[in-house]
Amino acid sequence: MASAATQPGDVPAFWAGPADLLLARLQARITGLTAAEAAARLAVYGPNDPAAVKRTPGWRRFAGRLGNPLVIILIVASGLSAVTGDTSSFVVIVAIVTLSMVLDFFQETRAQNAVEALRRAAAVHATVCRDGAAVAVPVDQIVPGDIVELIAGDLLPADGRLLESRDLYVNQALLTGEPYPAEKHPSEHIAAADDPVAVTNAVFAGTSVISGTATVLVCRTGKHTALGHLAMSLTEKPPATEFERDVRRFGMLIVRFTVLLVLFALAVNVASHRAVLESLLFALALAVGLTPELLPMIVTVTLARAAIDLARQKVIVKRLAAIHDIGAMDMLCTDKTGTLTEARIELVRAIDGFGNASERTLVYAWLNSHFESGMKSPLDDAILAARGPDLAPWHKLDEVPFDFERRRVSVLLERAGERRLVVKGAPEDILRLSDRYENADGCVLMLDEAVRHAFAATFDAVGGEGYRALGIATRSVGPDHPTASVADEAGLVFAGYAVFFDPPKASAGATIKALQADGVTVKLLTGDNERVARHVFGEIGIAVTGVLTGDALAHMPEEALIGQLPRINLFCRVTPQQKLRILLGLKRMGHVVGFLGDGINDAPALHASDVGMTVDGAADVARQAADLILLQHELSVVHDAILHGRATVQNVTKYILMGSSSNFGNMISMAGAALFLPFLPMLPIQVLLNNLLYDLSQTAIPFDRVDKEATMRPTRWDLGLIQRFMLVFGPVSSLFDFLTFYALLHLFGAGERLFQTGWFVESLATQVLVILAIRTKRPLFRSGPHPLLAGMAGGMVALALLLPFTAPGRWFGFVPLPGTFFIYLLVAVLAYLALVEGVKRVFYRWVQV
Repeated sequence: MASAATQPGDVPAFWAGPADLLLARLQARITGLTAAEAAARLAVYGPNDPAAVKRTPGWRRFAGRLGNPLVIILIVASGLSAVTGDTSSFVVIVAIVTLSMVLDFFQETRAQNAVEALRRAAAVHATVCRDGAAVAVPVDQIVPGDIVELIAGDLLPADGRLLESRDLYVNQALLTGEPYPAEKHPSEHIAAADDPVAVTNAVFAGTSVISGTATVLVCRTGKHTALGHLAMSLTEKPPATEFERDVRRFGMLIVRFTVLLVLFALAVNVASHRAVLESLLFALALAVGLTPELLPMIVTVTLARAAIDLARQKVIVKRLAAIHDIGAMDMLCTDKTGTLTEARIELVRAIDGFGNASERTLVYAWLNSHFESGMKSPLDDAILAARGPDLAPWHKLDEVPFDFERRRVSVLLERAGERRLVVKGAPEDILRLSDRYENADGCVLMLDEAVRHAFAATFDAVGGEGYRALGIATRSVGPDHPTASVADEAGLVFAGYAVFFDPPKASAGATIKALQADGVTVKLLTGDNERVARHVFGEIGIAVTGVLTGDALAHMPEEALIGQLPRINLFCRVTPQQKLRILLGLKRMGHVVGFLGDGINDAPALHASDVGMTVDGAADVARQAADLILLQHELSVVHDAILHGRATVQNVTKYILMGSSSNFGNMISMAGAALFLPFLPMLPIQVLLNNLLYDLSQTAIPFDRVDKEATMRPTRWDLGLIQRFMLVFGPVSSLFDFLTFYALLHLFGAGERLFQTGWFVESLATQVLVILAIRTKRPLFRSGPHPLLAGMAGGMVALALLLPFTAPGRWFGFVPLPGTFFIYLLVAVLAYLALVEGVKRVFYRWVQV
């Protein structure tokens, strides 16, 4: 393997000097490394990830949970209590805190491992020469000395030296801020030391191939790349998503309520001349029990479970928060090919401008597609499937690569001393750039207005029948043209059209209607012309509510565009920047926007959308930019993902609503009890045990069923609703707590131990079982919970009922309860659930949800 002297950070100016010397320095070969050599180098250099952070060992992540100040103070205070003789309380408190952390750690770690496996499944791969053969390798497995093959659409996986290239143009905007393509080619060029990215014979991680092909020797990987140095200098975390901000805001809301009421309880207990240490332990246990420490785990596990379910349904989730975002999505922008059509593109004919079959047009189209060095489009594949001409006489001299602003590609060819530029692209543009045409006899004639109108009418007729078309034109150039440029794409001789058919999907119309019924508006953003798009909409049974073309959009100010967006569902002949304008305009209007695209040109829109979606076979730049990767190119898969996202948000909301109302009610009850009781309403260890059993019952929430009507509209977080719910249902919970206080004191004559035991059982039973009512807007018995949730809730209540009669129960200070108490408990729980049902109906009518 490579010696220490050739580590990636030590290869100075790899763009300077002969390539042979660089190969020798890196102990590399043009045929590539062996698998064993690559594995050895990976162990030395580490993964090729500029932002890679060494994973923290599990024991450290677990120990990090001890950093909670409340937990630290609680353990210290219980330790002081042990010194004064209460050793059993110290042991029990430590055991409960440890068990709670183990539960949280185990669930969250398992969820994160599952999500990491999904991310690896969606990882971008690069074509690398290993053991003398080209193989696809995850980019984080690339090492210095690897030989990488690049084509249009690929991301540059590392910094490297060009060994071979053909018509290579790359986008370096991430590193330079310059949006225009940079041409690259092998040479022994030495660049200025302060601007290595400007060298023409080297490529850098984070850039992407716009067109052409290349063979690259990898010289620097990971943090040693130019992108790695940039990543090291950007220490800020990426901005939190709206979902993450809402979760954090809710957590802080509960913490503020908890701190206020806990301080109140502590002050009352101290004022009542109770033992300061015991009062402190109670207040701290109350704080630990009431803070939403389970919220991060519930959120992570729920999102991870949804990601695993979506993977089974052919959707790979790269960003967990995107599950929430797709549930909130109310606007879907999508391309046509493969979404509304079958993506089975066939060349049906080649015609001249008058619509007559033209072998000459087919030959020119075939030569252009064959010699084009960029990534072949499905249209190219369809052309090349036809029988081509004899290639022996033809020799390629140069190429002007395709880009999405020009919408065409040109190749400069030579045959028997004649040099000819062959151009293929958008028919409107090819016709505009032509001033002559070739008739059936091969004569070149002037393209006057009458003929131009006839050719345009032919194109319109083709589009009206649902066919796509490419314009084909040529131009003879002199011997002083060894290269081609954009300026040469003028004064062309129009040859005709290559005509294609892509059949509409039978299922697309039904899926779009289902999405609309579920509150998602679908808009089509396509590079095709209006007639083709209208024909497809007509075939799948979707009405066109409005059309906007790229030409009209180019002259439209932002405010005018905002005004037009609501009525338009068909955008034709739009460029990548125009797609971006449309998405940003929809977001300005308050929509949560999803975008489905798979091309190089779709990366900006994928970045800008709230939910970027692409397909498994998409260009690397699209896969990198997307949040979700569809393994099946069907709109129905997107529809399923939307419903999953909504159900996921609903399940997290169940925990939020129940936790907020129960915790708020317990705060009121605990604080109120401290005003009149001559003893603590619960011992600190009982408060912690109550919290642990409650937490255990909630771990099944991610598995719960969601009512169908809850997923029929986009679902967003509503902190205002959560706060109102807490303020309404919290006092309902406290009402039954205070009734239990009265019953225990006056009906059962309870002393300290019996009171604490009775309230522990009633408190746990009501706050655990209320999930059965709160989990649905339907009446309690019309929406059954998942068996696991029902089993966990019932199991925790049964454990609470049995615990006072067991030896472990005595460790917690419990005493056996009289049989009549269970009759009261049954009546109280049923009455509580009935009251919650009634309040729930009134509440949801009040908030108009």
